[in-house]
Amino acid sequence: MRDELPASAGDLAEDYPEVWEAYAALGESCADAGPLDERERRLVKLALAVALGSEGATHSHARQALEAGLDPEDIRHVALLAVTTLGFPRAVAALTWIDDVLDGDEESDEDG
Repeated sequence: MRDELPASAGDLAEDYPEVWEAYAALGESCADAGPLDERERRLVKLALAVALGSEGATHSHARQALEAGLDPEDIRHVALLAVTTLGFPRAVAALTWIDDVLDGDEESDEDG
């Protein structure tokens, strides 16, 4: 399990497995609570990470979207949609973070 997580989350999961299990169960419950399918949930989670301005979370959710089979252009579109809501600088930053993942250039995430 630890190998699949960013460093900080992996440390927490290793040191406090009961907390990690409860957190993971909450995530599953939230995903199951509504009508969105996996593709829609992946895009929403990515958009939330972009809005937060978190490079690590954006890397993580872009990676998860890619692993779930989403098209790279769909993933990039999330950053483009941010232009009018979050502003050009935030959207450009998000696009570079997404491209880190799509191009295989991301480094270890500490906050994702």
